[in-house]
Amino acid sequence: MTGVLQDRVAVITGAGQGIGRAIAERYAAEGAKVAVTDIDGARAQEVADAINANGGTAIGVANDVASRESVNAAAAEIAERLGTITILVSNAGVTRPAMLWKMTDEQWDIVQQTHVNGSFYWLQAVVPGMRELKQGHIILTSSAAGINGTIGQINYATAKAALLGMARSASKELAPANIIVNAIAPAASTPMTETIRTDERFKDKYLESIPMGRWAEPEEIAGVYVFLASPDCNYMTGQTFSVDGGRVPVR
Repeated sequence: MTGVLQDRVAVITGAGQGIGRAIAERYAAEGAKVAVTDIDGARAQEVADAINANGGTAIGVANDVASRESVNAAAAEIAERLGTITILVSNAGVTRPAMLWKMTDEQWDIVQQTHVNGSFYWLQAVVPGMRELKQGHIILTSSAAGINGTIGQINYATAKAALLGMARSASKELAPANIIVNAIAPAASTPMTETIRTDERFKDKYLESIPMGRWAEPEEIAGVYVFLASPDCNYMTGQTFSVDGGRVPVR
């Protein structure tokens, strides 16, 4: 029995843990050849090894998405080892929390470079191959913070909002080449959400804002990424999918 992503070549950035790892594992289970990329190359290889041990096909690739040179090198390596990339999940992210009047240029810059520049670099790296094949699915990982804003992370909220504009613009430019571009705004129990999930100052407030009354596990989010990379999503582009237990309805 084949999966819905059989023999597709998929890149997932920031896949060494959390949602990215869950996506990589689900994609492999659906038959994709998966490139697990992460700034921590050892962690990326560990995930790839686990996928291969379970019968999937994966490689681990070290990649700093904030560096165009690193992105281009990673994309070339993946294409050489697995074939033309036809699925991109831009998922790598960082947080540097601070109130806006205390935020440093360094805290601002690293978040923009990772989320915004990193996604743009990867788009430019994979789109030529997708255009040649006239096939591709691109998914950008945004956040509820990019839709509603947040307190103490104006850098993160700004970057995640920028990804929504990036997805919408890219979807219009790439539609004639049959390349589908969408965004997901998830809320899951991951290392990046640990502070607001566990800190006494924040955890009750944030949990109360989720109608379902709990945080998702990464594996619960991954299925939406499968759908958006599959043939079932060949006529849906430029959309934002809020996968957060009902916290932020998107219209």
